[in-house]
Amino acid sequence: MTTIPSTHLTETADAYDAIATVYADLPRDDLRAPSLDHAWIAAFAARVRAEGGGAVAEFGCGPGPVTALLRDLGLDAFGVDLSPAMVDLAREAHPDIRFEVGSTEALAPAGEELRGIVSWYSLIHTPPKELPSYFAEFHRALRPGGHLLLAFFEAEGDPLTPFDHKVTTAYRWPIDDLAGLAREAGFKELGRMLREPGEGERFRRGHLLMRKDGTTSP
Repeated sequence: MTTIPSTHLTETADAYDAIATVYADLPRDDLRAPSLDHAWIAAFAARVRAEGGGAVAEFGCGPGPVTALLRDLGLDAFGVDLSPAMVDLAREAHPDIRFEVGSTEALAPAGEELRGIVSWYSLIHTPPKELPSYFAEFHRALRPGGHLLLAFFEAEGDPLTPFDHKVTTAYRWPIDDLAGLAREAGFKELGRMLREPGEGERFRRGHLLMRKDGTTSP
């Protein structure tokens, strides 16, 4: 198992603990059909179901709306988040879904494998030099043929760019660079989506659907 440096994890958890209630009350229109984001998550869910289903983890689940959507789309989904306050809110809002406090080590203990992992804007606060260790952990936790879905703020042709996120420092990634890091960790890219900022959004959004090598894709 890869060791993830802990300094930024503590800072991120504390920052989200401080704004958890406000964050949970934000509108989630981007997750509702017929939005592009909803369609992308539904495509991920369809691929996992096509391979026989199984456990799917959302890494950085916050108050749980994406985990709940994954469950509604027919997946055996659970959520993991660094912030105890966020996990408390997720459990309160979705008492029938499992939520745990933790980082990547909570995704799948040694000897267990997941069918899918979703990281929906949860890697945006990760210092760039530490990101390869996260992809290594995602790769470890997934069974061969398992799927990884990423959502992030895209750099729109610029180099990797830090920005003043309302919670704590975050990064905008060129989609090609992020896809390259995933490939280096052993993932195959299945597809990508870029969408322009919606109302009230500052940046273009990037999405990547990846697959862990090991079996033939259906």
